Amino acid sequence: MSDDLERYIDKRKIADPEFEKDFEIGYENFKIGVKLKQLRELAGLSQEDIAAKLNTKRSFISRIENHTDEVKISTILNYAKALDKKIYFQIQ
Repeated sequence: MSDDLERYIDKRKIADPEFEKDFEIGYENFKIGVKLKQLRELAGLSQEDIAAKLNTKRSFISRIENHTDEVKISTILNYAKALDKKIYFQIQ
C-alpha cells in the first residue's frame, strides 16, 4: 500500500473502531481471494479450468476470487484441493 493510503487507514482505525474491525475482516477475506487467484495462475489454469474441476461456472470462480467473504469455507477448501493445495486456518 502507498504511504498516504496507510496513513489514512491508520487514522480511520483510530477514529472509528467499527471501521477498524470491518477493515481487518475485509482485508483478510481479500487476501484469501488474491492468494487463490495467484495459485491458479501459477498452475497455468484459467477460471474456466477451475470451474470445470469444481463442476460450476466461471462466474462463481470469479466470485470466490473477488468476494471471498460471501463463500463457504468448504468451497474455498474445494478450490484449493482442485489446485492440489491445502488451506490451514488459524484462530487467535
